[in-house]
Amino acid sequence: MPAIKTAISIDKQLFQKVNRLSKRMRIPRSRLFSRAVEEFVRRHDSEDLVRRINKAYANGETADEKAVRRGMLRNFSKLVEGTW
Repeated sequence: MPAIKTAISIDKQLFQKVNRLSKRMRIPRSRLFSRAVEEFVRRHDSEDLVRRINKAYANGETADEKAVRRGMLRNFSKLVEGTW
């Protein structure tokens, strides 16, 4: 994937910390910023997924979902019966 250059403004102290960390990690400063943004986006995506899952289950299970869950539990119980 082609790289795109961008300009950002950050606090001087943060910039100095980034410089020290990039030197300690022996990676270019731009790679450090890229990794940080990737991690931030991944965390945001995960939190968004959890919010959507929680919203989907906020009203509890429907009768059909309960029946399916009970059936799956019975099948699982038969599958592992006697294995322990």
